[in-house]
Amino acid sequence: MQCEAPNSQSAEVDVRPVTTRGDLRRFITLPRHIYKGMDGFVPPLDMEQRHLLNPKEAPVFRHAEIQYFLAWRGDRPVGRIAAIVDLKAIEHWQEVIGQFGALDALPELPIVSALLQAAEDWLKKRQISKVRGPVTLSGNAETGTMVEGQLSAPMIAIPWHPKGLDELIRQSGYEKAQDLLSYRLELDENTENKFKVPGNLRLGEGRLSSITTRDLSKKEITAQGEVLRKLYNDAWSHKYNFVPMQDYEMSAMIEQIKPLLRPEHYVQIDQNGEPVAMAMVLPNLYDIAGDLGGAPSPLGWMRLGYRLATHKFRSARVILLGVSSKLRGTMLGSLLPSLAIVELMRRGHTLPYKWVELGWVLENDTGMRNLAESLVPHPHKTHRLYEKTLAS
Repeated sequence: MQCEAPNSQSAEVDVRPVTTRGDLRRFITLPRHIYKGMDGFVPPLDMEQRHLLNPKEAPVFRHAEIQYFLAWRGDRPVGRIAAIVDLKAIEHWQEVIGQFGALDALPELPIVSALLQAAEDWLKKRQISKVRGPVTLSGNAETGTMVEGQLSAPMIAIPWHPKGLDELIRQSGYEKAQDLLSYRLELDENTENKFKVPGNLRLGEGRLSSITTRDLSKKEITAQGEVLRKLYNDAWSHKYNFVPMQDYEMSAMIEQIKPLLRPEHYVQIDQNGEPVAMAMVLPNLYDIAGDLGGAPSPLGWMRLGYRLATHKFRSARVILLGVSSKLRGTMLGSLLPSLAIVELMRRGHTLPYKWVELGWVLENDTGMRNLAESLVPHPHKTHRLYEKTLAS
């Protein structure tokens, strides 16, 4: 369904910076208002979005300068965008690149172009000549514009955008930089039978006797989180758009997702006691909150609490999957992602999940794509990152 309003595109669009509490509240909740009624859209919880976007809660504000903008048509907000100068990203990339993010708008060129122009103007005043995005508000959080998959089941931390937004971004002078792919893996006997590890190798046995696994421990979750952060930063350091995760970002993430986690959700693979690979699954919050709207009633919160306590989830997302750089290019390094997925599937027999989403996978990551497509031929969602060189 396209959002249409007679003669709406002829009305003037006014883009203004977010400066008040009321503007910030509008900025955070805007998608569920402008996308309401569009096919496939399910509103996220306002609480979840505050963790991402409220400067008092989002840890990215500790190392990034960020300015929010709202697009108005009369007294109605019709779009939003963030302009971002992430010092940790610039340090890691060794290149001065600004970013835009949190781009949500009615799919109309005057709105999208005006928002992007506002972000570009703000970045140029800070001597930024190249821009990349969208991210919300970091490459370690929601990333990309949804290009395909609008009618697929919603998934936690995967942004939703209407058809046509991709085309409008490109019409505004941006070029595709990289696609991010998500694969839906059905957790059934057929999938497991298709996914064979060479030689039926098993962790801790035979040639892999030095390889052991470790579960998630809620008592040790802070220490495990630090191990996970270091391993994640090492495993992903060479990937496109990667930004090292800071210790305070990992702490904030663990605090947010801790109520969702169970020991079966995390696989840490050690070689002779040293962490060399990891995989982490996060239950899909939309399974228990998708029918409650972005701002549940008191009864809605009670329902959410009951569903959380009884773990009424049907799906989950593999949010982390990586191998230490020490093993990159080795036979063991190529096997460990497969072995981690097999271990997650084995553990999944004790959980209520019917399917998991593996994403994001960079389109040029042939190793991960081959692994995913040995189970599922095609991705069911595609998100896109763009770049643009700004005129001086």
